[in-house]
Amino acid sequence: MSQPHALPVIILGAGMAAYGVAREFRKLDKTTPLLIVSSDSGGSYSKPMLSNALAMGKSAAQLTMQSAEQMSVTLDATILNGVQVTVIDADTRTIATADGRTLPYRDLVLALGARPIRLALTGDGADQVLSVNHLDDYAALRGRLDALGGPGRVAILGAGLIGCEFADDLVAGGHQVTLIDPNPRPLAALAAPGLSAALTQAWTSLPIALRMNTTAAAVRRAPGGAPGAPGAPGVLVDLADGSVVEADVVLSAVGLRPSICLAQAAGIATARGIVIDQFGRTSAANVYALGDCAEYSTANGGAVMPYVAPLLQAARAIGATLAGTPTPIVLGKDAVVVKTASLKLALAPPPAGSGGNWTHVDDGERVIARFIDGAGIVRGFGLSLHTPALRSALMAELDKAHQGTAAD
Repeated sequence: MSQPHALPVIILGAGMAAYGVAREFRKLDKTTPLLIVSSDSGGSYSKPMLSNALAMGKSAAQLTMQSAEQMSVTLDATILNGVQVTVIDADTRTIATADGRTLPYRDLVLALGARPIRLALTGDGADQVLSVNHLDDYAALRGRLDALGGPGRVAILGAGLIGCEFADDLVAGGHQVTLIDPNPRPLAALAAPGLSAALTQAWTSLPIALRMNTTAAAVRRAPGGAPGAPGAPGVLVDLADGSVVEADVVLSAVGLRPSICLAQAAGIATARGIVIDQFGRTSAANVYALGDCAEYSTANGGAVMPYVAPLLQAARAIGATLAGTPTPIVLGKDAVVVKTASLKLALAPPPAGSGGNWTHVDDGERVIARFIDGAGIVRGFGLSLHTPALRSALMAELDKAHQGTAAD
């Protein structure tokens, strides 16, 4: 059992990052008190499943693997759910909560996640735009879709990773989708042009319309009712190119912004995310960060990595460090798997700002793309209809090129 009088390790958050580091810590330390503070219900679920749950017919409740009460038993931890942390005092090693508590810590882990970026939309229907970043958001989306009483028209703002995954999922759930994005092609920031084209081709037989090279400017309530109500006529999305998209539901998927306000107010160093070193330590003593809120130290400088692999790697390292064995975060390289059932994609984009060009090989079954820089070195890749063996082979090719550059 935990020692009742020892100061606890406190983790802020109850997502995959928070519970990941809690599990890793508990594997190695069975006695130090563990306190998890969450502003939501505190249930454990897999966030990546939010963008393919409709096709599986999963409700929000069915996505929850363990409740906060069950996680408390599993981790021998105290979990305060529905509690908002308002202040971190790194000098006194305490946190303050909105309900008036002051809680001391031995070590503090920030697993605060990220918040959806909200577009500055005008119109009397702008407040009806949804974003899905956690389980409660998904429940709201399901509720809005179910209220339609049948297939709906969904406008998705953003054709990046999340927007494309939701497009595929919504269509599999029986809905029609219009993807709206300022770029000329879907997945423009991650995928080679040939892979974007392959995905577009895979969608030609599906009710997915692409409105590229434009943005949403306003969302207006359609005459005759309130958006989201049974039988309602929905909304009108005014685009910057002067056209209009009719929709029953509007989903914003334009990206996430790391949650850094709490850390900033505490004087903890932030850039795009909460800056951490190779051990996950922030600029404040005994304070760590990981997951979507963190900015990791890499060979190319600081980077926000909103993906599962770096989250799990950081959780293992920080868990060991908290248990008394300082362990650096080793960010293993892997491709980002895009959950578009219409066309399986694995993408390893080149570092931001890399100069070079994409080359494509289409063998009639799949497209393999490599990003080659001016010196002929492979800096990134992507492939369709991927397999673990193919991903590993391309990753080895990328690693070999990187090692050769380092040796030079």
